[in-house]
Amino acid sequence: MTRLSQAFLPTLKDPPSDAEAVSHMLMVRAGLIRRLGAGLWTWLPAGWRVLRKVEAIVREEMEAIGCQEMLMPVLQPAEPWQKTGRYGIEEMFKLSDRKGSPLVLAMTHEESITTHVAQEVRSYRDLPLMLFHIQTKERDEPRPRAGVLRTREFTMKDAYSFDRDEEGLARSYELQSEAYARILDRCGLRWYRVESDVGMMGGSEAHEYMAPCAAGEDAVALAPDFAANVEATELRAGDPGPNGGTVEVEPAIEVGNIFKLGTRYSEPLGATFLDESGVERPVVMGCYGIGPARIVAAAIEQGADERGIVWPASLAPWDIHLVSLAKGEGEERTAADALYAELRDAGAEVLYDDRDAGPGEKLTDAELLGCPLRLVVGRRGLERGVVEAGERAGGEHELPREEAGARALALLQGGDD
Repeated sequence: MTRLSQAFLPTLKDPPSDAEAVSHMLMVRAGLIRRLGAGLWTWLPAGWRVLRKVEAIVREEMEAIGCQEMLMPVLQPAEPWQKTGRYGIEEMFKLSDRKGSPLVLAMTHEESITTHVAQEVRSYRDLPLMLFHIQTKERDEPRPRAGVLRTREFTMKDAYSFDRDEEGLARSYELQSEAYARILDRCGLRWYRVESDVGMMGGSEAHEYMAPCAAGEDAVALAPDFAANVEATELRAGDPGPNGGTVEVEPAIEVGNIFKLGTRYSEPLGATFLDESGVERPVVMGCYGIGPARIVAAAIEQGADERGIVWPASLAPWDIHLVSLAKGEGEERTAADALYAELRDAGAEVLYDDRDAGPGEKLTDAELLGCPLRLVVGRRGLERGVVEAGERAGGEHELPREEAGARALALLQGGDD
């Protein structure tokens, strides 16, 4: 049951004073997140519902391409990181246990997954293999900012592919790329796949998935049949495009990235296999990261209006925001309670505002939270035999009282028949 009178959904009238981005402001105002410390954010129940919906989409698309889910620790021994030469990364949290053994809090999991594969994979028959997990990451970010866009702790889906050769890696890379396109489409984002620098990950090729919006810290160079991170190209705004046209530069949020790692990690960590001829060869790897929190923030940035969040239907914390304008018991309360029960029995996710609060506060909170459909049960509507319905990204409707549940569900499905 999700009755607002019993829910932990602390909305705010005013934005936080340090809000730099629309998503930061609205996620705090709508009661999705709260700050615990610099770059450290708690996801409150409504925000957690949204994040879980992103993760569910990611899981479905990973499993659809044969990528198997597992879970690896955040706390890791330093030795594999020392072997790969990444122990010196400045942004990595380092610590030691009571015996003085060096440990790290992982920013990503190439070292740990490759260690496991080195121990288990022996033959070409064990390959190809794709594995993923959704896990907390830690990063000693020097300048946390913009709410959940740049933090010191975050959740990431990272997947890893293991192949016999570069040809196999190319197939795995394409499978992951296609899955990323489906994930971002299902999350309702506008996005680009752009060429990027391999950076600290290493390898031979990389692409980023960028969601254009004003709050983005990255810049994308765009031209006909061309898109690249500005950091990965010498082209700038106004330059001729490689395939014609003129380059334009647009700010964007990086929501995912994919890398062809080759043998960057398998060689130092001893991940090898015996090929058909009995020759020992290094496993060829790829890695694929996507940030659920960044997807949430990008969806808010791209869809918000002056009244609040406008969720893509696939990510909204609830399908329907039901508002009762009743004061105390009576016909309005009875009608709203009955509609709530009917919608829930039909399988809809409903947030029911049954609070003893004024109509203005209730309706403002409904606009702020941005669920796809708002239903208002009030005295004036009931006198005319209707329930008022408002699509957050569309029009207003009056639904006959006796048919309100069925008509509301039809609106959610894209019609009102």
